[in-house]
Amino acid sequence: MSDSLFLPVDIALPVPVLVVEDEPLLQRRLQDILLQLGYPQDALLFAGSLAQARDCLDMGPVALALVDLMLPDGNGLSLIEAMRKDDPGLGILVISAWSTEESILSALRAGATGYVLKERDDIEVAMSIRSVLRGGAPIDPFIARRILELLPTLPTTISAPQEERLSDRERQILLLVADGLTNREIAERLFLSHHTVESHVKRIYRKLAVSSRTLAIKTARARGVIP
Repeated sequence: MSDSLFLPVDIALPVPVLVVEDEPLLQRRLQDILLQLGYPQDALLFAGSLAQARDCLDMGPVALALVDLMLPDGNGLSLIEAMRKDDPGLGILVISAWSTEESILSALRAGATGYVLKERDDIEVAMSIRSVLRGGAPIDPFIARRILELLPTLPTTISAPQEERLSDRERQILLLVADGLTNREIAERLFLSHHTVESHVKRIYRKLAVSSRTLAIKTARARGVIP
C-alpha cells in the first residue's frame, strides 16, 4: 500500500520545483520523494537560504515550491509572500519543524497553500505534495481543526463591490470546489480545458482576496456568494 503512494501522480507534473531547505539531509529526503513521485532530477531546484531562493526565482518562474520557514538568513514568510504576489495560483507547501498555531497561521496568511511538519514520514509528506498538485490545501491534521476555528468570520452582510462580484461561471466553479472536486475534475465536469479552470480559480482568489481554496470557500459562504 505504501509503495502505491510513490507511484507517479496521475496528472501532468508542473515544473520546475523549488525546494527551499537549508539542511542537506532534508534536501536529500525531499529530492528522493519528488523523484519517486515522477519528477526528473533536472526539474528540481534547491536553495539553502532566502538569497539562493531569490536567485533561483530571478532565473524564471517555478511551478511548485516546498519551503521551510526558518532559514539561515531569515524567515521563509517573506519569500512566500513574494511568490504568492507574483503567481496567485502557485502551489506553495510549507515543510517545517514549527508546529505552533502562530507559525502555521502566519504561513497561510502569507500565501502558503498547505503546511506539513518535518516529523511526518515520507508517505505523509508525499501525500501532501500530491494534494497540492491536485489543487488541494493540505494542513497537518493535528492542528487543522483548530486553524479553521481561528480563521476570521466575515459578517454575512458584507458583499463584494460590484466590479468584484463573481461571474456565473466563477460561482459555478467555486461550488464544485466546495464539493471537493479538483481543477481537472471540474474541467471534465464542465467540458472546459484544465487551463481555463485554473484561470477562473485564480480570478476567484483575486476577487475574494484569498490565497487558498479553503479560504475561498469560507469567504464566499460568509458573504452569501455560495450556500
